[in-house]
Amino acid sequence: MHQRLLKLSLSSEQSCFLWGPRQTGKSTVLKNLFPQAIRYDLLLSSTYQRLMLRPSLLREELMAAELNGASQSAPVIIDEIQKLPVLLDEVHWLIENKKLRFILCGSSARKLRRGHANLLGGRAVRYELHPLVFPEISAFSLMKALNAGLIPRHYDNPQPQRLIQSYVGDYLKEEIVAEALTRNIPAFSRFLEVAALSNSEIVNYTNIARECGVSSPTVKEYFQILEDTLIGSHLPAFQKRKKRRLVTSPKFYFFDLSPVIHLTRREKVQPGSELFGRALEHYVFMEITAHASYSDLYYPVAYWRTTSGFEVDFILGDHEIAIEVKATEMANESHLKGLRRFREEYRVRRSLLVSLDPAPRKTQDRIEILPWKTFLEELWAGRIL
Repeated sequence: MHQRLLKLSLSSEQSCFLWGPRQTGKSTVLKNLFPQAIRYDLLLSSTYQRLMLRPSLLREELMAAELNGASQSAPVIIDEIQKLPVLLDEVHWLIENKKLRFILCGSSARKLRRGHANLLGGRAVRYELHPLVFPEISAFSLMKALNAGLIPRHYDNPQPQRLIQSYVGDYLKEEIVAEALTRNIPAFSRFLEVAALSNSEIVNYTNIARECGVSSPTVKEYFQILEDTLIGSHLPAFQKRKKRRLVTSPKFYFFDLSPVIHLTRREKVQPGSELFGRALEHYVFMEITAHASYSDLYYPVAYWRTTSGFEVDFILGDHEIAIEVKATEMANESHLKGLRRFREEYRVRRSLLVSLDPAPRKTQDRIEILPWKTFLEELWAGRIL
């Protein structure tokens, strides 16, 4: 059992949405935090069918529970709320008139937004559960994380290949295709493979469209589907210009390594390979974005690249922290070029090279070279920002 870092800091009158991709552990977290809560699981066909046919049952049942003295110290939990957006009108009424609290849990806000569902007008705050992160795992294994991903069931299984295959097949190739509202399922399936092959790279909509046999606007819509369903996110380019011309297109990262593992049909990544370097960068991105969320700092994350090819993987905040990731056991001058060029343009509080080096060190111009484990310990201890 992993001790998750997510804290739902709700006041006595506050409700929230809890979003997260499937199998990241949302239901388990909520059962541990609120074991006595009234719960509606819309993945259960019986629950889904009766509330679909008569949404007012939610209001009637909760009002009856209140009359019967059921404790409302815990919020009411509705799991997979995106399956029945109409319930949000009932939830709204119960919040306003009965002062009930709700945790509305889901894996996609797309259906809610697309159907102009009642999003409670700011009455519910937003939380997100990420895959497992470094401090949640005792005896953490980097090789296991890079080869199995950080979805709990995948990471904890000694042979995760079948689980990953089922996850991608059942989730991405069915639920996400259903969200696409397209009859061109082969094109969308091909898009998933191409997106995985270009994971962590600068997005070129024209090239991807050509490979998938669809238009660039269609590819942009496909990427939007992945973002709305929490399967991935764009990393924007840092665009505060000084002297050098900059690349402005975003990069794209899947939410976890496991979809990339399956969709690219890659073999086990080994230190020293190009795949290892890309997987390590992806993993560091996952840790940074989860930390920005769980710490409540919500600092912006971007990458920086000039048209002449100088690049820094991650810029945190308003260029306070610059981070480059290199899968090398002995960082040298060639690995520091991007950081140094960035520092010529912007005032930087810390410049970090995250690597496989065995011990931390610092260059004469104060670039810190940190072993990946040291970086993660510092990040989660709040000593990076």
